[in-house]
Amino acid sequence: MAFNNHNNLTLVKPGFEATEYSKMVLVFPRISLKPEVEAYLLSVFKNKEILANIQSEQSNFKFESLLSRLSHPPAFTCIRVNTCAASTDQVKKLLTEELQKQCKGWPMSDIPVLEHPELPDVLLIPVIGPRINLQRHSIEVIVGAQCGNAVLRGAHVFIPGILSAPKLMRDGDAVSVYSDIGGKCKRGAVEFVGSKTFVGNGIAELSRNEIFSSNCTLRGVGIRMTEPVYISPSFDNVLPSLLFLQNLPSVVVSHVLDPKPGERILDICAAPGGKTTHIAALMNDKGEVIAMDKIANKVKKIKQNAENLQLKCIKVFCYDGTKALAKEGNWDGQAGPPFLPESFDRILLDAPCSGLGQRPNMACDWSLKEIASYPPLQRKLFRVAVNLLKPGGILVYSTCTITLTENEEQVAWALDSFPCLSLQSQEPHLGEEGMMGAGLSNDQRQLLQRFDPASVTEGHTSVSCSDLDSSQIEHLIKSANKDTIGFFIAKFMKMQDG
Repeated sequence: MAFNNHNNLTLVKPGFEATEYSKMVLVFPRISLKPEVEAYLLSVFKNKEILANIQSEQSNFKFESLLSRLSHPPAFTCIRVNTCAASTDQVKKLLTEELQKQCKGWPMSDIPVLEHPELPDVLLIPVIGPRINLQRHSIEVIVGAQCGNAVLRGAHVFIPGILSAPKLMRDGDAVSVYSDIGGKCKRGAVEFVGSKTFVGNGIAELSRNEIFSSNCTLRGVGIRMTEPVYISPSFDNVLPSLLFLQNLPSVVVSHVLDPKPGERILDICAAPGGKTTHIAALMNDKGEVIAMDKIANKVKKIKQNAENLQLKCIKVFCYDGTKALAKEGNWDGQAGPPFLPESFDRILLDAPCSGLGQRPNMACDWSLKEIASYPPLQRKLFRVAVNLLKPGGILVYSTCTITLTENEEQVAWALDSFPCLSLQSQEPHLGEEGMMGAGLSNDQRQLLQRFDPASVTEGHTSVSCSDLDSSQIEHLIKSANKDTIGFFIAKFMKMQDG
């Protein structure tokens, strides 16, 4: 096994190459942003406070590294164990057996399944790739950008994601799959000559006619991936009651919230329910977890995930979080929203955000106006959360974006607007401190967690997949803590009255 010097884990087998940083950048272009958005982000990462502490060239390099990393997947697949149903060790054994069956014939039968030393309910699986010398097939299938992103994290191509296939494509054909990163390919096209990125090879499960000529919307796998550029195992229907796929920082959030059995917890923007179910598991399914989302289909997904993990203490409501605080005379004892002030022991506000930290993401068509629309909504939700929190209670605010306005600037606003709030230390603290530029003190920034994909250190090492010693495992874990999505966490306590 080897790390390239960009520290994106590459497992080297016969026929596989370790890739240097310069080659890795060439696998995919850096994330494509609208010029106004890229200029805005550059100004964020080169704000006056940052430039007073580091050289302009260094900030430029970090910004370019960030844009390159955002278009590539994290170096590890993170699995959260449902500890209400089984121990981490039990699931590790079952998962190892499942991967050996699933990956027979693939160069990953001896990839380690690692236990995270600071997150007792987390297992990590290294990702193989990028594989830059895969042979391309003459039959090209174009998929949507979201589908292409999913392929890079281990998924097969499902039928709704297919946009274009040649006339003569039949089931059983070997095909090369490309992602339409520009969003220009029309569904049903015979060929596409626009901007596209190769994500791997696979086998067609249906003919072109079957995919595009059906009178009803088809479901299921359309292309079964056999040679993806990045190899990650597929978790479709794998131990569904025992594990949940979740980005590492998203797991950290619930541990930082630190819910206790018997408490009443609110997850104010809960879809799709990963953090909701984690909170319930950390409480040993004892207490009450209220989960809300204003979109009915997303509420259905929260309920489905709670049912899959067999968690009973979760109550789900389709409701707008900005209206969750009951006005005077607008509460009649109902179990659901709106709620009376000071109703909850702990609240998680995983706020709607611009999502610019998500990986992989080769293209984002957000306008600057759309990005700027999130901070006002986040503040509305934050005000509600503060009012619903009991004195002495804990409020955790998080986003999966990289901007200052949605993260550190929101913390500065909160501390100024709500004297009853105080920043708290976080445990575990696996990310970096908060970014400069929002006027927070050094002590305040150290209480925050910012997971920054550009922070991965360079290095190169080679080890055997089947014979990892403790120092090599420690190195892997440190890499997993850094090479993840962009994410932000702040933890507040509401002071006791008087």
